[in-house]
Amino acid sequence: MLKRHEIQVLRRAEHTWSDIAALSGVSEKTARRIAAEAPVTTVDNAGERTRRQVGRPSKAEAYREVLVQALTEDAGLRSVELLHRARQGGYTGGKSAVYALAQTLRTRVVTPLVRFEGLPSEFSQHDFGEVWVTYQDGTESKVHFFASRLKYSRWVEVTLVADERVETLVRTLVEHLAAFGGIPLVTVFDRPKTIALKWGRDGVVTEWNSTFAGVALDLGIGVEVCWPYRPQEKGSVENLVGWVKNSFFKQRRFLDRVDLERQLAEWLTEANTIRPSRATGVPPAARITEDRARLRPLKVTPADLTLRIPVSVSPTGVVIHEGHPYSMPPDAIGLPGTLYLYRDRVRIIAGRFSADHERKFQPGDGSILPEHRAQRVAAVSGKRARRYLQRQHLIDLGAAALAYLTELTHRRPRTWIPEVERLHELLQTHGDAALRTAFERGLAEQAIGAEYIAHYLGTTMPPLPFEDTDRPSTLNAYPLPRTGRVQSAAGARRGGAQRSLWTRASTAASSRRVGGRS
Repeated sequence: MLKRHEIQVLRRAEHTWSDIAALSGVSEKTARRIAAEAPVTTVDNAGERTRRQVGRPSKAEAYREVLVQALTEDAGLRSVELLHRARQGGYTGGKSAVYALAQTLRTRVVTPLVRFEGLPSEFSQHDFGEVWVTYQDGTESKVHFFASRLKYSRWVEVTLVADERVETLVRTLVEHLAAFGGIPLVTVFDRPKTIALKWGRDGVVTEWNSTFAGVALDLGIGVEVCWPYRPQEKGSVENLVGWVKNSFFKQRRFLDRVDLERQLAEWLTEANTIRPSRATGVPPAARITEDRARLRPLKVTPADLTLRIPVSVSPTGVVIHEGHPYSMPPDAIGLPGTLYLYRDRVRIIAGRFSADHERKFQPGDGSILPEHRAQRVAAVSGKRARRYLQRQHLIDLGAAALAYLTELTHRRPRTWIPEVERLHELLQTHGDAALRTAFERGLAEQAIGAEYIAHYLGTTMPPLPFEDTDRPSTLNAYPLPRTGRVQSAAGARRGGAQRSLWTRASTAASSRRVGGRS
């Protein structure tokens, strides 16, 4: 349209047709035709092409009325059915022309984009984010973070986290709500599996993550999740993560993780108290007072937050959580219960039994209380079973304990039982870590025996748990009768080959001749 306007202006300036053609880059014939058209009043090229129907006419255009009638009767007809009806009317072209025409004939339902500003203490937004960070030494690291923002004041909190699990989410959420000064009416999330597990076609959540739901009830927070596949609803939450990435992570350079954490704290102070928000024109600190005046107090502090996890006591008398065994009394075996997970400790209740443990984080670590160990040994019937259970308690300490007990059993095959009993007493007295260290030292110095472990622990040898007279004999073998010389195989030496045969006493007594000799 601008080219047409240019040709018309040149003609009104009384340029010759050859000059117009040269200046505009068109032929003289095209210049004469355009100059004769009505004056140009718009620059909408697409609209003008549609109005003038520029281009080769579509074969489907002749069947417009057929499609219009079909869509009037049923607006939800699929394009493939419209193609079928056009072919019944005599259409012989391809499907693309019919599909394109049907697209222009369908009734379009467009939902306007609604933007709103939250009222004081009405909404807070929360989401996880991750970004790759390159430190100045060239190493790269994936950094996970959790971001929260009050909608009205734009006050923001960002915390670096180790992962994006549900426990990380709820604990960091409570820390951010405490930093805000309380709880707003509604907390808005995206729809991760750490919050919602299942939902219907209408977007209503039908199954919540049980751990998150329990914390939400304890806190008394209102939860709103964005509809899946609705970017116009998720945008506000996801823009929070994008803003943190673009404003901080992608603008700064970091020496290492410690420097990153330091700069993040400085950046949050600047973003909340100094730099005006683009949405409100003032720093968030100027409006946070209005938010905090309406925030509800936290019912649970970050230090007291407890996650309730359903568990069951295994046949070995332990509860496994995240790969770490926590002991329970043997009478609780098979009972269902609840594990109360704190930041640094664990409490398990199953029926009338309960146990408190220090929480374990290192792979392979567990917490077996000495009283539970003693109860298990007492609950086992038979001395043999008790001894092997004691040895298993020692083996459970790890690879060093397994290697040490293997050496002990093979070096002292006739006395390993009292050795294990004394080692078990040392375990009950000094604990897992001390005995594990002593085993490692004993292996390094090849000092194999309970007396060496007691020496490493700075204690005396403990007495046996029961009297020697109560112990079955393991030192004296049953006396077997000795026989005469054995008939050797062909080609073997015969003279003076006295051998002791392992035969039953009844067999030896009934025959005085072995190998044909008396």
